[in-house]
Amino acid sequence: MTLKFLSCTYVQNLILESGSKGGVKTWRNGSAHLNAALHYCSEAFHEQSLPLEWYRENYPRLIKLSNLLKNVDLVDKQLIDINDDSTVNDERLLRRMYNFKALSRAFLGNPSVQEEVIRNMKAAMAGRQCNPPVCFTKPIEREPITIDTFTKVCNLLNISAQQRKTVRVTISPQITQHRIWTGVLVEILQGLKTEIELLDRHHSPSKGTFMGQQIVATCLKFLGETACRQDEITSSWMRPKAANVPDSPSSRKWEEVLEMFRDLINYLKHEEDLAFHVSKLEAMKEGLSQIKDVVIDRDIGYKEVQHRESLVQKRLLKTLGHSSRCLFTLLRYYLHQTIRDMEVEVSGGLCEIGEKDRLCLCMGKFLTSVEENMIWSGIKQLDRALRLFKFVWDTARVERQLELQGHLWCVGAESRTINYRGNLFFLHGINP
Repeated sequence: MTLKFLSCTYVQNLILESGSKGGVKTWRNGSAHLNAALHYCSEAFHEQSLPLEWYRENYPRLIKLSNLLKNVDLVDKQLIDINDDSTVNDERLLRRMYNFKALSRAFLGNPSVQEEVIRNMKAAMAGRQCNPPVCFTKPIEREPITIDTFTKVCNLLNISAQQRKTVRVTISPQITQHRIWTGVLVEILQGLKTEIELLDRHHSPSKGTFMGQQIVATCLKFLGETACRQDEITSSWMRPKAANVPDSPSSRKWEEVLEMFRDLINYLKHEEDLAFHVSKLEAMKEGLSQIKDVVIDRDIGYKEVQHRESLVQKRLLKTLGHSSRCLFTLLRYYLHQTIRDMEVEVSGGLCEIGEKDRLCLCMGKFLTSVEENMIWSGIKQLDRALRLFKFVWDTARVERQLELQGHLWCVGAESRTINYRGNLFFLHGINP
């Protein structure tokens, strides 16, 4: 299931379902109200809100979904049990979660919800000589966004072409280090191995998953042998240079990993449950294709090892542009030790706050309960996303300062303002 179910298109389908399945009453003037909903969700993002009747009719459904989901959260497309941070593999529960997110997003257009956001921000910024930022008022500001390239980050921040070049040149040497590069490859393969095993336990293994298991094991062994050589740092400088034997079995190239990734993609591309992992194989294939002729040798001296690892980094530095999903995957691993794409449920954006040389970046998330561990889980997710944008902003050397704000919404919640790591996070209620 992809993020499209959080989009306005899905809200349209949800409205149709609610009228046909008896989950909520069908409006007397059904076509008129449905047209209003479709108008709200159109690609042009018109400013009109849904009718107030719609919010009253659908609020019980929102409460029901919230109660059914009170112990789980959606983190970068994964269902997580907030009590122990374990992954929840339940397709029915996942569908309910997407229903909840879609309905919650529609409720952000409710005038009462909008007024509460403004009221809470005014109260928190009362002592400052500035106006609170006006955010989440436009439908496009309430849409989700999948952050999987530098380009998306820079677009939202309105960073110029020259500044994007500065970001890439500054960040790339840090995130293309050999340990980061190999760490990402191993992370993808180990995650894929776990998912295939889980899939095969619930379904009969297919030819694709059977072959995939064999290739993943071979690829991990290949990278493991390389890692063993690299980890012997204490004595590696003492090793003499190996004899220059052209056909030595220990001399291998990155092209072998590239071929294994290609085979994995071909065997698993039709496995819907492995779509995320296949997308990551595709992303890293871009980098592998640039270093395929670089030799990996376990039996060479320390200086030769350093030279070849440096060659890998130079190739990646030269060829991976700011629109590269491979480069962004390396950044995510470097900053957050994960290879998953970052999901922001309410994209928000840059807002003026009336102070000279200062802007505010607002982003949001929906919570299923007001339990403290749920609230803090949401805050930490938003904080990671906001700080990623701040990292790029600072690296781009933008003259104006960037302030960060996170916004959380939950059914029936009492308003709160929380200061976390020097930034404001607001908890707002969703009411009919």
